Amino acid sequence: MVLDNARDVVADTLGVRADEVTFTSSGTDAVHRGLLGLHAGTRRHRPGLVLGAAEHASVRHAVAWSAAPQAEARVDSDGVLTVDSALEAVARCPGQVGVIAVQAANHEVGTVQPVAEIADATGLPLFVDACASMGRLPLPSGWAVAAGSAHKWGGPAGVGVMVVRKGARWRAALPGDDRADPRSVGFENVPAIFGAAAALQAVWADAADTDRRQRHLTDLLRGRLAQIPDTDVVGHPIQRLPHLVTASFLYVDGEALVVELDRAGFAVASGSACAASTLEPSAVLAAMGALTHGNIRVSLTRDTTEADVIGLADAITDLVPRLRARVGL
Repeated sequence: MVLDNARDVVADTLGVRADEVTFTSSGTDAVHRGLLGLHAGTRRHRPGLVLGAAEHASVRHAVAWSAAPQAEARVDSDGVLTVDSALEAVARCPGQVGVIAVQAANHEVGTVQPVAEIADATGLPLFVDACASMGRLPLPSGWAVAAGSAHKWGGPAGVGVMVVRKGARWRAALPGDDRADPRSVGFENVPAIFGAAAALQAVWADAADTDRRQRHLTDLLRGRLAQIPDTDVVGHPIQRLPHLVTASFLYVDGEALVVELDRAGFAVASGSACAASTLEPSAVLAAMGALTHGNIRVSLTRDTTEADVIGLADAITDLVPRLRARVGL
C-alpha cells in the first residue's frame, strides 16, 4: 500500500501514469536500466546510440558497456545540444540509430536542453537523464524513458526513479527476478521510497517560488563573478537550472580556491560534479570548450539567502587575485 501510494504521488507530481513509474536503488541505477533497456528494445533493427557530449558519467558508462555503434553529439559553448548537432550525430553514427540519450538539464553548468525539439526533429526514442532537474522543472515532452534521483530533490539517498512511457520499446537488459515490477530488481526500500515521494510532493508545491528566488540569487552571483578579470561564467545565461553557477578562473587552481572558501565558511566544489574524486578535468567543461581548471561549482540550497551569496561573491573576489599572486601573477 505504501509503495502504491508513493508511486501515485510521484506519478501525479511528474505528470505521468503510475504504472510507468519504477523505483530503483539510485539515480545511476535508473539511468543504467532506463538507457540499456531502451537500447535492448531497439537494437535488433537499429543498434546505434547517440549521446550528447556533456552527458553525465553514468550515461557515458552505460553507452560504453553496451558496446553499441555510437556517435557523440557536440554541444555549443553554452552547453546546448542543438537540433542540428543531434541530426549530424545521427547521420554520423556507424549503426542505424535506435536511441538518443540527451539530458534534461546539465548537472554541472545547469544548461537546459531542447529535448522536445530534438525528439520532433529526429523522430527517434529519447532517453532523458532528468536527475538534475526532476523536482525543480517540469519534465520535457518527447521522451520514451526518463530517470531521476531522490537525493537531488531533497529526498533520501538510495532511491532512483525510472519512468518508462507506455508504448516505449523497453526491454530489461539486465537479469531480473520474481518481483511484481518486471522493470525493478530486488526488494524496494519502502521507508526511503515513502520519504522520497513525500519530499518530491513538498518541494514541487513551492517549486515556482523557489525557482524565482534562486534565479535572482544566481543572477546576482553570475553578475558579480563576471566582473573578476579573466573569468568565464559558464552555462546558458537564461535556459538553465535555477540553483547552479559554475565559473572558471584563469591562472587559479580550483582545489586551492575550494580550500580557501571552505576556510571562509563556504562549501563549493571543483572539477567534475559527478567524478571529482578522480581528479580528472571536467568532461562537461571540455566538451563546451571552456577552461577545465580553476573552476568552481556552486549549488544553492533552499535556505541560501542573498546575504550568503553576497558574502560568497565578496570572498571569491578577494581570493582570486590573492591566489594568482601566489604564482607571481
